[in-house]
Amino acid sequence: MRLQRDRSLLLMVDFQAGLLPVIDDGVKVIEEAAWLAKVAEALDVPVWLTEQYPEKLGGTTPGLLSELGEHQVWQKHHFSAMEEPEFAQALKAQSVQQVVICGTEAHICVLQSALGLLEAGYNVYWLSEATASRRCDEARLARERACAHGAIAVTSDMVAYEWLQRCDNALFKDVHQRLLKPRSSRAVTFF
Repeated sequence: MRLQRDRSLLLMVDFQAGLLPVIDDGVKVIEEAAWLAKVAEALDVPVWLTEQYPEKLGGTTPGLLSELGEHQVWQKHHFSAMEEPEFAQALKAQSVQQVVICGTEAHICVLQSALGLLEAGYNVYWLSEATASRRCDEARLARERACAHGAIAVTSDMVAYEWLQRCDNALFKDVHQRLLKPRSSRAVTFF
């Protein structure tokens, strides 16, 4: 089952300023998420962010926000975004069936949101290199558990090229020129 951009949404879970400094390989995680968000924007794929208890954990890290184009932010207190009625209703109103999910912490809010999405009948794609926890073992186990229940582990390149579908049109050439060339570590401060 391939991803289709007109049926997809990119869900970025809790990339928050108060949490990211303790996340294993946090800078790389944010770089991958930000890069795919730019691809999503170029292809008109909606980008949604959640913020868990922002009164205590802070909002989305400013470095990530500065990299994003149009996006929707949802504040939540449940660990699963799907337990927030406004979020679940707004998602249902979208014409999406495929949710590419990433964020922190993998074993808490990302996992519970992924399981909630699966329970609601969505196809869930776990963006492996942009999903992390404080401890890498917890992120790995979270991915394994989500995939055991039907999520599909993907990389940002897999997602981008499936959304693009072909290489012989102006859209591909534009996105490829601006975003798909080999990425190197950037000197951007995300938190």
